[in-house]
Amino acid sequence: MSVISIVSSLYTIRKQYIMLHDMVAAHSIVRVSVSRADQEIEEILSTDLVPGDIMVIPANGTIMPCDAVLVSGTCIVNESMLTGESVPVTKTNLPNPAEHPKAVGDETYSPEVHKRHTLFCGTSVIQTRFYTGELVKAIVVRTGFSTSKGQLVRSILYPKPTDFKLYRDAYMFLLFLVVVAGVGFLYTIVNSILNEVPAHTIIIESLDIITITVPPALPAAMTAGIVYAQRRLKKIGIFCISPQRINICGQLNLVCFDKTGTLTEDGLDLWGIQRVENARFLLPEERACSESLVKSQFVACMATCHSLTKIEGVLSGDPLDLKMFEAIGWILEEATEEETALHNRIMPTVVRPPKQLLPEPKPATNQEMELFELSATYEIGIVRQFPFSSALQRMSVVARVLGEKRMDAFMKGAPEVIASLCKQETVPDDFETILEEYTKQGFRVIALAHRKLESKLTWHKVQNINRDAIESNMDFMGLVVMQNKLKQETPAVLEDLHKANIRTVMVTGDNMLTAISVARDCGMILPQDKVIIAEALPPKDGQVARINWHYADTLSKCTNSSPAINSQDIPIKLVHESLEDLQLTKYHFAMNGKSFAVILEHFQDLVPKLVLHGTVFARMAPDQKTQLVEALQNVDYYVGMCGDGANDCGALKKAHGGISLSELEASVASPFTSRSPSISCVPNLIREGRAALITSFCVFKFMALYSIIQYFSVTLLYSILSNLGDFQFLFIDLAIILVVVFTMSLNPAWKQLVAQRPPSGLISGQLLCSVLSQIVICLGFQTVGFMWVKQEAWYEPWTTQSDACNLSTAADTNSSQHDNDTLHDEHNIKNYENTTVFFISSFQYLVVAIVFSKGKPFRQPCYKNVLFVVSVIVLYIFTFFIMLYPVESIDSFLELVCVPYQWRITILIIIIINAIISILVENVLLDMILWKVVFSRDKQGEYRLTIPQPPQDAVDHWRSCFISSLFVCRKKIPKAKYMHLAQELLVDPEWPPKPRTTTEAKAPRSQENGSYQIITVT
Repeated sequence: MSVISIVSSLYTIRKQYIMLHDMVAAHSIVRVSVSRADQEIEEILSTDLVPGDIMVIPANGTIMPCDAVLVSGTCIVNESMLTGESVPVTKTNLPNPAEHPKAVGDETYSPEVHKRHTLFCGTSVIQTRFYTGELVKAIVVRTGFSTSKGQLVRSILYPKPTDFKLYRDAYMFLLFLVVVAGVGFLYTIVNSILNEVPAHTIIIESLDIITITVPPALPAAMTAGIVYAQRRLKKIGIFCISPQRINICGQLNLVCFDKTGTLTEDGLDLWGIQRVENARFLLPEERACSESLVKSQFVACMATCHSLTKIEGVLSGDPLDLKMFEAIGWILEEATEEETALHNRIMPTVVRPPKQLLPEPKPATNQEMELFELSATYEIGIVRQFPFSSALQRMSVVARVLGEKRMDAFMKGAPEVIASLCKQETVPDDFETILEEYTKQGFRVIALAHRKLESKLTWHKVQNINRDAIESNMDFMGLVVMQNKLKQETPAVLEDLHKANIRTVMVTGDNMLTAISVARDCGMILPQDKVIIAEALPPKDGQVARINWHYADTLSKCTNSSPAINSQDIPIKLVHESLEDLQLTKYHFAMNGKSFAVILEHFQDLVPKLVLHGTVFARMAPDQKTQLVEALQNVDYYVGMCGDGANDCGALKKAHGGISLSELEASVASPFTSRSPSISCVPNLIREGRAALITSFCVFKFMALYSIIQYFSVTLLYSILSNLGDFQFLFIDLAIILVVVFTMSLNPAWKQLVAQRPPSGLISGQLLCSVLSQIVICLGFQTVGFMWVKQEAWYEPWTTQSDACNLSTAADTNSSQHDNDTLHDEHNIKNYENTTVFFISSFQYLVVAIVFSKGKPFRQPCYKNVLFVVSVIVLYIFTFFIMLYPVESIDSFLELVCVPYQWRITILIIIIINAIISILVENVLLDMILWKVVFSRDKQGEYRLTIPQPPQDAVDHWRSCFISSLFVCRKKIPKAKYMHLAQELLVDPEWPPKPRTTTEAKAPRSQENGSYQIITVT
């Protein structure tokens, strides 16, 4: 069995490594063209690339085998390997310092800063664009494990080890069994020497007791439940590459969710537009696609200010750009390669409205419309594009209406950024108010701006102009309001998790107020709960780092509501060991990635307190998501992470249970991958994890009892220099233990996710009492049977001539059988004690299997496990049959002796009493009485903390302590750090920080380990 277990584990590990190797090799070992110093093109293997090589990107695209920076031409790249979003991104060549000395200055190349010019390893170049026959070239900057993909592969090859209490306790329990085996080993040697047993027999029997005590089938038995759970997960579309994590998922008590594509739909929908005229907002308009707006500057900006491109005739690009362009219904036409080569670099992309939207030609009514009035077709050419930059939070284009002399500059981006680059007289006074209303409702808002360029700017000058010269003195045109809808199943799933006392946290790259709004909409933050935003500022100009605390208004404003959180609003409730058991918190912390980075660096002491109540983390970079998961794990949370792409890859690997909703290749780094992009997989995974964990406990307890029962059987028989026969061992191990172990693991998960959580380790009061009580019962009844048989009137030391049954066939025993019995007598296998102990122990294995096969609330009841029920019934019937109605051939095979029928009935009575007591002790005494009284277990299955009692409750308190005084009546200190911290914070008058206050970090003179003095300033 040990060999089978080892082989299966090695096969699984090797299969994963082969899959990873194939994934890496398929993309990393390709033939590439390299440009040498003499302009010759040489074809080499990608494994021979070194930093500094000039790689030629083929026109039909390729998969990048290295990190390289573009020096000529442009590329359209699918970066799903890194970002998790299959959105084509346009990469432009690195600016030439000779052409832009002021813009570039002494700036050094960095893959993070210049990612718009960098082709990353593993990403797919879909197509390239070149001009006048010039090749698209890129300089290799990183190869192998130094690349972005290489770092991902390295983290997969050397992941964080899974430290789970179950496995630590399992090793300790095995160590305990080794100690027990050592005692049996010494007892066997001493007893055999005293009885003058031959040396070779002493060696065999003493080593035999060790293999009995430490069961070799334990690893395979423990693996069975996980394998069955893995199969059940596969049936519901969840794939697992790290089976050991399934058990850990049964302990998850906090789940982090990405927002876009996970909690909300992947794409955005246009909710409406709100234009500005004469520095005043007009009423919101639902449709931008209308005849009255088709030639307006607002629609022209929506039509031109984007990075969309056509790939094989299909419009592709950023989902936001795509939705905006589709909303106006315009048509995009790109120049062909021949046209580009003919007109050099100035052949523009053209956009135009469909003919049905164009009004009939009529005289111009005002000067503004006259700029866009054409007697013929109406087209706009995109002359120059300044791509979107996350650092600048905007993008802009230079465009020209067909037939117009002067060009136009259009810009879109974050409203605050766009407003700051516009003429203040064009920005409405209520701009901030309107913007805040939209963001609070969860809308994503984009601002648009425009200005006419000077007539002196020609086509050629525009190609070389600096970006800052274009993006200034703009006219504010209004807002485009996008809606990111919640997925239909999101609120119901989060409600199920909350009912199960599992915390939920949002980790997103989106806007803070939008994230808070979505958190409220999906039920992550309840309507009555308060949200405190932590805005952390790094040290600057001699000032220390500080955190400004302020309050985010709720959508449902009450007339008597106060803008600040009063200390009375923070509930002080009964303290439980389970933080989730509190109807917590009435307040949540929210912060963005920049604030989180400052807090990690300058406020280490506050990190545990903030993550304890932190619910919304916005504008988080991929590495910050990983840091957040680690911070949560540091306060003893079992953290799950659910994301939809490789930008969540670090957090997915770091979490105890990472679930990727994307089937892209990057999901190979995630322990679990869901076939359907729905978070409904999260409760399913936790349910299966809990079922697998309980199955592991059941199997471990059963195997422990099996070892101890067999150990005591053999020890009793050793005392009379006897032993179990070889075929008796075989029958117990193969027919009973193996069948029971592999069928008792088949119970499927309970259909609902309950509030109670299974214990995380084997060394807990509940499990230890269960195991020890069954050990005492089994040993007691074996001892009773062993001693009782010697007191019977018919008992005598068994010999080949013994005739306790008075069988008529006993005298007809032939000589060959007599010789065979004599041979067996050398080991003294056949005797009345052996037969009695064998029957009692055989039934005990089946009894404890039934006792330990518990169902609700984590698994389906054992009677629904058909194979287990059938197996147990068949084994019971067979064992009863050979005990009550002996068959000579079977008795001979199992080396059993015939005993009087009356003694067989006595054994049956012993077995029945044993079964009744075992079931009553486990299901009534332990589950119904002991845990509710002694350990004060509440409905959630957690142990309630003892808190100071008021005088009127003192009598009741001591009454409950009287029963538990047999154990210990004392205050229970929570083991998990977050529970202990929650207990402290509930009595801390200074927490949570009051809004409109500031917390400063002041480094003491002797700074040690980054400790800081916290000063609160109002």
